Amino acid sequence: MTQRRWLRFCAYACVGATGTGAQFAVLYALVSTKMLGAVAASCIGAVFGAIVNYVLNYHLTFRSTGRHAHVAPRFFAVAATGIAVNSVCMFLLATWLHVPYLIAQCAATACVLVTTYIANSIWAFKTHTA
Repeated sequence: MTQRRWLRFCAYACVGATGTGAQFAVLYALVSTKMLGAVAASCIGAVFGAIVNYVLNYHLTFRSTGRHAHVAPRFFAVAATGIAVNSVCMFLLATWLHVPYLIAQCAATACVLVTTYIANSIWAFKTHTA
């Protein structure tokens, strides 16, 4: 991995930490108030996190010049895939293996980080050159 790509990955991870913070806040609030179970609460939190991540990645990580009408649908397609992976991980860990939900969420977040970075780098935020 080149130095430029490594620095961009680090920026992506830092931005992701902000979105993950939003996700954990929603997850904790919904589970601790017994409004939802861990898997459903994690999914809703992931949607909030994805919105935060889109704005920050667009402006900071990728410094995109692409139109939102082009970039946003791609980003949210990647995010939807990430949410699906997150949901499967949460179901397996929290529901099936009975891992405490916050620990399960940490593991699920790690599973999603690398794959979404790659997809966003090579597809969602890629600008067209004619």
